[in-house]
Amino acid sequence: MSYHHSTDSRPILLLGAGAPEFREYVLRQIARVRPVVLVDQDSPKWARPYLAAQTAVDLRDPEAAEVSLIKVADQLGAVGVTTYMEHFVELTARITHQLGLPGNSPTAAAACRDKAITRRLLAEHGVPSASSYLAQDADHGVKIARRLGYPVVVKPRGRAGSAGVLRADSDDDVRAAFHRALVDSVLGLEAWSVTGALVEEYLQGPEISVETVVLAPDQIRIVAVTRKTLGPEPQFQEIGHSVDAADPLLHDSALAGVVTAAVRALRLSRGVLHIELRLTSSGPRVIEVNGRPAGDLIPLLVERATGVNLPQALAVLAAGGTPDLTTTRSEASAIGFMYPEHTGYIEQLDVHGALRHQLWLERLVWTRDLGTQVTAAPRTSIDDRIAHWVVTGPTAADCAKRRDMVADHLSVRVSRPAHTTGCTK
Repeated sequence: MSYHHSTDSRPILLLGAGAPEFREYVLRQIARVRPVVLVDQDSPKWARPYLAAQTAVDLRDPEAAEVSLIKVADQLGAVGVTTYMEHFVELTARITHQLGLPGNSPTAAAACRDKAITRRLLAEHGVPSASSYLAQDADHGVKIARRLGYPVVVKPRGRAGSAGVLRADSDDDVRAAFHRALVDSVLGLEAWSVTGALVEEYLQGPEISVETVVLAPDQIRIVAVTRKTLGPEPQFQEIGHSVDAADPLLHDSALAGVVTAAVRALRLSRGVLHIELRLTSSGPRVIEVNGRPAGDLIPLLVERATGVNLPQALAVLAAGGTPDLTTTRSEASAIGFMYPEHTGYIEQLDVHGALRHQLWLERLVWTRDLGTQVTAAPRTSIDDRIAHWVVTGPTAADCAKRRDMVADHLSVRVSRPAHTTGCTK
């Protein structure tokens, strides 16, 4: 590893690369702001064109990694440390705290990663959220659910991507969901997660996320609102997102108040945050506060709709600067995901018509290969997504139509185990 820097081009350390289909856009934007030194177990080939340097550190051992990274940052004269990966939010905060670099406190980062702490802090500060209790075991979970009243939501204490999150309508459902919350995995995140399961009040209403930039403890900026499309319950898998620069929720004082109160309750002082809420009949209520930018290419949707570049904001904040959050576009953008209708092996992937020539189709990516096994609801996960596509348009309604149009032009055949075949569209 080597890196030569001048006083005006000191690098930032980036912890973790991720998968190219969702992360290449983010890394490319970060690299346009600052030289990037990637820290990961292995540097993937797709990331290398965007890197000033890379260094191999086993991030699965946070204590040893912290010692190594403090040395690396000092040797390279790093001006900041950041991540867009949920796995490394806490480690990033510990390193920046040790080095006196811009970032959140380790306590605030841990509060984001541990949903039990999140709920406790929100409750203590009167931030509208869900009633939530940590279950010691399945039987204790049933007692909590009976006290809350069915339906309830059972979720892991420290995962992401909706893994292991289930609605439960009965005692038996709670017992089964408690087991799922402990064992369901996505992106290997369990290696960086506190174990345990929560039983929570079920919140009725549309789900959104608020893409938020914290410049300082008293400077909290809502950049965009992402509307979610969810698959069938009892799971809560996201099958689409939409961002509209003209979304009326951007001017909703109640929503802004809840988001601001949540950031302050967790004492988050700097960064790009992904805050999930449900719009209930009693007002916005917080589901999660994530101490990193949104995944699922939501930052790309935000840029296409508003012109605000969240990955670049992340890099500027990490280096101690103030990002430009000026809206320069007034459009809309959306992403759709294809999941299998039944479990089996992918036998055929087709695109019909001249779809790829549409200027409003920003991208269409197959994320699973022929022969890959995929699992359908109610045991599906983001790892079972077969494709995703991003569309743009003047309004959210235009994007919704275009997102559906793409789905209608995709044909996937998944073998039915042992007896027949079928199609999903």
